Amino acid sequence: MNQHSGATSDQKSAIEPTKDRNGVDQVVLRNPRGASARISLHGGQVLSWRTDRGEELLFTSSKAIFKPPQAVRGGIPIFFPQFGNQGSVQKHGFARNKIWVIDSDPPPLNHHPSDSLGKACVDLLLKPSEEDLKIWPHSFEFRLRVSLATDGNLTMISRIRNINCKPFSFSIAYNTYFSISDISEVRIEGLETLDYLDNLCQKERFTEQGDALTFESEVDRVYLSSSNMIAIFDHERKRTLMIRKEGLPDVVVWNPWEKKSKSMADFGDEDYKQMLCVDGAAIEKPITLKPGEEWTGRLELSVVPSS
Repeated sequence: MNQHSGATSDQKSAIEPTKDRNGVDQVVLRNPRGASARISLHGGQVLSWRTDRGEELLFTSSKAIFKPPQAVRGGIPIFFPQFGNQGSVQKHGFARNKIWVIDSDPPPLNHHPSDSLGKACVDLLLKPSEEDLKIWPHSFEFRLRVSLATDGNLTMISRIRNINCKPFSFSIAYNTYFSISDISEVRIEGLETLDYLDNLCQKERFTEQGDALTFESEVDRVYLSSSNMIAIFDHERKRTLMIRKEGLPDVVVWNPWEKKSKSMADFGDEDYKQMLCVDGAAIEKPITLKPGEEWTGRLELSVVPSS
C-alpha cells in the first residue's frame, strides 16, 4: 500500500499506512493542526479520532479484542447489510468483520458544500466474497471514503452500488462509540418528539417525551426519521459532539448499563460509564437498489466547546 493508492493529500495533510500488533493494515490520517484519525482495513472501521490537542473522541472497550474476524468493540464499526438479527446473515451484517481494500481509483464524488481542499482522506472498497454470496446472494460494491478536514471534522461517505441483475434491500448503521466523561452527565438533543422503537420492549413503538435524552439505565432505541443534526452535550468536558447526516434517517442510541456490561466478554464492567453509542442509520425502511443503482450516505462528526 503506498501513499498514492486511493489516498489523496496536500503537503500539509498526511496519510500514513501502518499495521496493528496483529499485522492488520491501517491508515492514519493527520491534518496540519495535529488532529488525527486511524482507520483499520479490518471492517473499514475508524478506531480513533483525536483533536489537535490529542483528546480521543471515540471510545474503545478496555477489553476490546483486536484479532480478526471479530470486530473491535469501539470506534465506528459499520453494520451492513442488516441491523440486528435476520435470516442467515450474522447479527449486524458482515461488513465489520471483513478485510477491505484500498480503492486505488474511486469514481468521483458529487461535490458537497462542506468539501474543501486540505482534507486527508482514504478510499476503501468492499466486494462480496464467494462465502458472502452464499449467505447474502447479492453482488455489490461498497465504497467508503473517510476524510479528516483542516478543522478536525471527521466525514464518512458510503456509496453502495447494486451490480446484481435483480434489486436488493439493505439496512446500514455507523455504530459510533463516543468517548464521554460520565454517562449520567451527558444529554442528547435533536430527538425530541420523535417516535422510537425500543429494543428492550420487543421493538414496541413509543414517542420521545423529554426535551433532551438523559441516562439512568440501559437504553437501546432506534429513533425514526430524525433531523439531520444531533448534538451530544458533555457538561463535564465542556464540549458538544455534533452529528450531521444525510441519507441516514434513523438514529440508534445505545448504552448497555451495568448488568449487560457484565455479560459481554469484550466489554469492561465499568466501561458503560465512559461511552455512548449514537449511530446515523437507515433501519426502519431498508434501502432498495435496482440493478446499477447507487445509494450515498454521509456522516460528519465535529466537536465544539460548550459550557
